Amino acid sequence: MTTTRAPGSLEDRPDGTGSGPRAGVRESIRRSPLAWFFSLAFALSWAAWVPYVLSENGLGVWHFAFPSVAGTTQLLGVLPGAYLGPILSAFLITAITEGRPGLRAWSGRLARWRVGWRWYAMVLVSVPAALTLASVALGGSAPVLPGAAVLAAYLPGLLLQMITTGLAEEPGWREFAMPRLQRRFGPALASLVVGPLWGAWHLPLFLTEWGGGPHVTWLEPVEFVATTIAFSYVMTWAFNRTGESLPLVMLLHTGVNNYFSLAWDEMFPDLPDGYAAHAFLLSSATAAMVLLVATRGRLGKP
Repeated sequence: MTTTRAPGSLEDRPDGTGSGPRAGVRESIRRSPLAWFFSLAFALSWAAWVPYVLSENGLGVWHFAFPSVAGTTQLLGVLPGAYLGPILSAFLITAITEGRPGLRAWSGRLARWRVGWRWYAMVLVSVPAALTLASVALGGSAPVLPGAAVLAAYLPGLLLQMITTGLAEEPGWREFAMPRLQRRFGPALASLVVGPLWGAWHLPLFLTEWGGGPHVTWLEPVEFVATTIAFSYVMTWAFNRTGESLPLVMLLHTGVNNYFSLAWDEMFPDLPDGYAAHAFLLSSATAAMVLLVATRGRLGKP
């Protein structure tokens, strides 16, 4: 028995160029992969963060609190949405637009560790050094030497940050978006595109414990987005200079998080919490200006 496809059928033709809704979506993704990536990254993460925002860890609309794991609710409240955003969006768009060869190339770049030990040493030293100098400049007092417990936890904490924050975000922002944007706009303008989008992606979290809760003022998220713009230039330079090594830029990103999570409060006990954000902005803006001038806007791009 044979069947005849009715005119206007939603099924795709054998050559994969059907006229149905799915074929139309695929064609739209192939035409505008970056727009789809950013839209999907925001939509998936923000939808997954709704329970955390509405819980007692956020706005308190729902009388439910996320349990604490390893001293924080972020592992259960924030991390699932982070994994559903940039990295999953990059995977899906790459699979649709480039197929298996593209996925193999994408996953291969995720494991590009061989960039020379000097790069890793530089990042491990320069990130805490720059943030410490900026904090001293803002606070006017010398730092306190962190205790043995902080020093012992620093490298394990950095490893945890790499497989949580680093892995959730950077395969999308840097590995997927940055090469495509640089080919179209060049490194400086590409950084200016990724920076505010990267920062804005975090905005719902400012309504939770992550960003200060419902009493946060507009200054904190504005300062944060300004910082992500400045820091994006630094990340782009490191990404380009290391041959697009994702592990290296993940280390650069998570080095900042790890320093503020473990060391900053103990090193600067007399400074208000807001000074940590100020120090990050000051150090990022200074490094970005130096790199833009020194590379004439090329940021390590040949």
